[in-house]
Amino acid sequence: MINKLYRFLSRPFIVIIVMIIAPILSIADRNYGYFFGLFIALFLLWKSGWDWPKFGFGQKISLSTILKGLLLAVTIFVVVDICIQPFLEIYFGEIDLSSIDDIRGDFASFFILFLIMWVFAAFGEEFLFSGYYMKHLAEFLGNTNKTWLVSAIILSIYFGVSHNYQGTSGMIAVGLASSIYFFTFYRNRTNLALLVFAHGFYDTIGLTLIYLNEDRIFYNWALKLMSN
Repeated sequence: MINKLYRFLSRPFIVIIVMIIAPILSIADRNYGYFFGLFIALFLLWKSGWDWPKFGFGQKISLSTILKGLLLAVTIFVVVDICIQPFLEIYFGEIDLSSIDDIRGDFASFFILFLIMWVFAAFGEEFLFSGYYMKHLAEFLGNTNKTWLVSAIILSIYFGVSHNYQGTSGMIAVGLASSIYFFTFYRNRTNLALLVFAHGFYDTIGLTLIYLNEDRIFYNWALKLMSN
C-alpha cells in the first residue's frame, strides 16, 4: 500500500496537484496547506531512501555556504525591507504581523519562535517551496534553464500569495523577497542549504527587530521622507 502510494506521488504531474490542493486547504487554516505539502515532500524523501539531492541538497554544508547565506539575507533585507517595503506599506497599508506580537519584549516567546522559525520556516519552507515545488515543477516542465526560470517566477507569486494573511503589502514584499531566493536556487540548484541559511538569517533579523519593538523604524523613516 505504501509503495503504491509512493509510486503514485512520484509521478511528475503530482507536484501540480499538490500545489493546487494546498492553498485550498489553507482557506480553513493557513497551516493546513503548508503541512499537507510538507508531509507529501517528506514522505517522498523518506521513501526515496533519504535521497537529499532529489530535493536540492546535493552539496555538503560549508562555512562558505553559511557566509553566503548571511550575505544574501542582509542583501534581501536592505533591498526589500529597507528600500521597498516601507513605501509599499504607505500605499497599500501596514503589514499585519499581529500573529507574532506576543514576542515583543518577551525573550522566552522570542526564543521559542526563533527555534520554530529555523525548523519550519528556514528549513521547512525552503524544502517544500524550493526543493519540492520549484525543483519538481521545473523538471516536470522539461528541466531546462527556461523551465527553471518559469518555475521560479511561478513560485515567487505562489509564495507571496500564500502570505495573504499579512495583507497586500505583505504579499508583495514576501513575493519580492522570495523571487530573490528562487532565482538564487535557479543558479544554485544543488545547494538548497544556501537558501535555508539565507531564509533563517533573514527571518532572524526580522524577529529580532520585532522583539526589540523596532520593526517600524524603516516605515517611520519612509513617512518622514515622504512628508518632506
